[in-house]
Amino acid sequence: MIKDSLHLKAPGNWMNDPNGFIYYQGKYHLFYQHFPYAPAWGTMHWGHAVSEDLVHWQHQDIALFPSKDYDRNGIFSGSAVERDGRMLLYYTAVRYLEEDAENIHRCPEGRFESSQAMISSADGYIFDNWMDKRQIIPVVRDRRYADATHTRDPKVWKYGNQYYMVLGSTLDGQQGRVLFYRSEDGNDWEYVSQYSDKSFGEILECPDIFRVGDRYVFIGSPMGIMNDGLEYSAHSICTEAEFTEEVCELKLAGQHQFVDCGLDLYAPQTCLDKEGRRVMVAWMRMPYAAEADDRAMWRGMMCLPRIVELKESHVYFCVHPEVESYFCKRVEDREELDFRTPFRLKTKVQAGETIDIGGYRIWVEDDCIRTDRSKVFVRTDYGADTKDVDNYRMISSTPALHGKYELDIFVEPNLIEIFVNGGQYVLSNIVYGLGSRLDGHIEEIYIGASGDV
Repeated sequence: MIKDSLHLKAPGNWMNDPNGFIYYQGKYHLFYQHFPYAPAWGTMHWGHAVSEDLVHWQHQDIALFPSKDYDRNGIFSGSAVERDGRMLLYYTAVRYLEEDAENIHRCPEGRFESSQAMISSADGYIFDNWMDKRQIIPVVRDRRYADATHTRDPKVWKYGNQYYMVLGSTLDGQQGRVLFYRSEDGNDWEYVSQYSDKSFGEILECPDIFRVGDRYVFIGSPMGIMNDGLEYSAHSICTEAEFTEEVCELKLAGQHQFVDCGLDLYAPQTCLDKEGRRVMVAWMRMPYAAEADDRAMWRGMMCLPRIVELKESHVYFCVHPEVESYFCKRVEDREELDFRTPFRLKTKVQAGETIDIGGYRIWVEDDCIRTDRSKVFVRTDYGADTKDVDNYRMISSTPALHGKYELDIFVEPNLIEIFVNGGQYVLSNIVYGLGSRLDGHIEEIYIGASGDV
């Protein structure tokens, strides 16, 4: 089995949204959207990886794959809960109304329909895709309640003696909305309510609602909220929310913020870690594939696990303590760094200073942290479905920081993640072709223990 450290990566071929993220029977299980045949989007399966600490991951066999008429064209995103010792997985089942005769993994003009389904497992490893699947919410054809095509990504949780589900949807592809369902046993579901907000874009994907202390946070991924001609137009947002679980009454309490200012991150999902902290992972979108010695060409990876905190109505995403523990060896001489393995930089940057990490530049401008990846985003011809690099954002920026610029930077060959001011903002960028030189003022450098890569 393939193993990953720090960042869970596609075991070969394609990975996108995290699914079914759960701490179950002493281990973290993370499922993910997976096309196992090429480093390009195709008919979705659920890949599966397991970890004891959110840092060291071991890939498992494919967990879910199309096997029913209602999910014949894809096992789309969903979530997991535990009930009576069993793991229950909930997902969106997709059936094309028309197939492309030359590529059965594509749907001409987006003509498909979606329903919600579930499957259970006694141990979280073995899933019977033929006998144990069940369609729990058929295609909703009354547009007042849902959209037959774009209703997806069930996030399920238990509150009191009831189970609750939130789904992303749209009203005629013009306004995103969320739908709420309720169940007494996790099997039979009834519609409860819905909610829409101008920040939900054209279609709302991957909704997540959870408590942080005695308050609520809403995370979602609206499509079409940044239509400037560049990749990507869909981005993940978050905000404090007011939510009454018993009646599924939701109201966003403030102005939304981006989950990650690098704008490569998408489709976050959260769960409680073994200490009861709310932890988030998300997909880092990669425009083309990368090479590795231990797997086939791969495309797609997860960000570092991040603790979600709420301070004065602002959502913070902080480095998870397990990641802190991983980088335990301090390096005194930057010339000793090996850019082929992960490392961590801690520093404060001032106006007029620039940090250069193998061609990736970080500086302060107009009270914001800015980054430029244009020198380390070189196109290669790996994989299929590649796009022109000119279509992607090279410059990223945080909002204004009021003069405080403390940086905690995590570097690996295809991803740089910058935690600003203890997680006040995070800025993460996919990179290709990092050089091997580090310039600029750096206060501390850390690597993992010898052999722990």
